Amino acid sequence: MEWITIDGRNVNTRDELHEVLGKELSFPEWYGRNLDALYDCLTDVCGDTTLQVTHVDALREHLGGYADVFLRVLSEAAEENPRLTVQTED
Repeated sequence: MEWITIDGRNVNTRDELHEVLGKELSFPEWYGRNLDALYDCLTDVCGDTTLQVTHVDALREHLGGYADVFLRVLSEAAEENPRLTVQTED
Protein backbone atom coordinates (compact mmCIF):
# COMPACT_ATOMS: atom_id res chain seq x y z
CA MET A 1 0.00 0.00 0.00
CA GLU A 2 1.22 3.47 -0.87
CA TRP A 3 0.73 6.26 1.67
CA ILE A 4 1.10 9.85 0.48
CA THR A 5 0.79 12.94 2.64
CA ILE A 6 0.20 16.43 1.30
CA ASP A 7 0.91 19.05 3.98
CA GLY A 8 -1.22 22.14 3.38
CA ARG A 9 1.37 24.31 5.14
CA ASN A 10 3.83 23.55 2.33
CA VAL A 11 1.54 24.22 -0.63
CA ASN A 12 1.30 27.91 -1.48
CA THR A 13 -0.02 27.88 -5.06
CA ARG A 14 -2.12 25.76 -7.39
CA ASP A 15 1.00 24.99 -9.42
CA GLU A 16 2.82 23.73 -6.32
CA LEU A 17 -0.16 21.56 -5.43
CA HIS A 18 -0.23 19.90 -8.84
CA GLU A 19 3.54 19.56 -8.93
CA VAL A 20 3.57 17.73 -5.59
CA LEU A 21 0.64 15.51 -6.58
CA GLY A 22 2.18 14.61 -9.93
CA LYS A 23 5.50 13.74 -8.34
CA GLU A 24 4.20 11.87 -5.28
CA LEU A 25 1.62 9.88 -7.24
CA SER A 26 3.92 9.27 -10.23
CA PHE A 27 1.38 10.68 -12.65
CA PRO A 28 2.12 10.26 -16.35
CA GLU A 29 3.84 12.89 -18.45
CA TRP A 30 0.48 13.96 -19.92
CA TYR A 31 -0.90 15.00 -16.50
CA GLY A 32 -2.54 18.35 -17.25
CA ARG A 33 -1.99 19.90 -13.80
CA ASN A 34 -5.63 20.83 -13.34
CA LEU A 35 -8.54 19.35 -11.39
CA ASP A 36 -10.08 17.49 -14.35
CA ALA A 37 -6.76 15.79 -15.09
CA LEU A 38 -6.31 15.08 -11.38
CA TYR A 39 -9.66 13.29 -11.25
CA ASP A 40 -8.78 11.24 -14.32
CA CYS A 41 -5.42 10.20 -12.88
CA LEU A 42 -6.83 9.38 -9.44
CA THR A 43 -9.58 7.21 -10.84
CA ASP A 44 -6.88 5.31 -12.76
CA VAL A 45 -4.76 4.54 -9.66
CA CYS A 46 -4.27 0.76 -9.72
CA GLY A 47 -2.54 0.04 -6.42
CA ASP A 48 -4.00 0.57 -2.97
CA THR A 49 -3.23 4.19 -2.17
CA THR A 50 -4.05 6.44 0.76
CA LEU A 51 -3.82 10.14 0.10
CA GLN A 52 -3.74 12.16 3.31
CA VAL A 53 -4.13 15.93 3.24
CA THR A 54 -2.97 17.53 6.49
CA HIS A 55 -3.36 21.11 7.66
CA VAL A 56 -6.39 21.67 5.46
CA ASP A 57 -6.91 25.04 7.16
CA ALA A 58 -3.52 26.23 5.87
CA LEU A 59 -4.31 24.86 2.42
CA ARG A 60 -7.52 26.89 2.39
CA GLU A 61 -5.62 29.96 3.53
CA HIS A 62 -3.13 29.57 0.67
CA LEU A 63 -5.48 28.47 -2.12
CA GLY A 64 -8.82 29.97 -1.13
CA GLY A 65 -11.87 28.29 -2.65
CA TYR A 66 -9.67 26.18 -4.92
CA ALA A 67 -8.77 24.11 -1.85
CA ASP A 68 -12.40 23.13 -1.30
CA VAL A 69 -12.88 22.19 -4.95
CA PHE A 70 -9.63 20.16 -4.77
CA LEU A 71 -10.90 18.29 -1.70
CA ARG A 72 -14.22 17.60 -3.42
CA VAL A 73 -12.37 16.16 -6.44
CA LEU A 74 -10.38 13.90 -4.11
CA SER A 75 -13.57 12.70 -2.45
CA GLU A 76 -15.32 12.04 -5.77
CA ALA A 77 -12.30 10.16 -7.12
CA ALA A 78 -12.19 8.00 -3.98
CA GLU A 79 -15.88 7.17 -4.41
CA GLU A 80 -15.17 6.10 -8.00
CA ASN A 81 -11.95 4.17 -7.31
CA PRO A 82 -12.08 1.58 -4.50
CA ARG A 83 -8.25 1.45 -4.41
CA LEU A 84 -8.03 5.11 -3.39
CA THR A 85 -8.61 6.30 0.17
CA VAL A 86 -8.58 9.98 1.09
CA GLN A 87 -8.08 11.33 4.59
CA THR A 88 -8.08 14.96 5.68
CA GLU A 89 -6.97 16.70 8.88
CA ASP A 90 -7.21 20.33 9.95
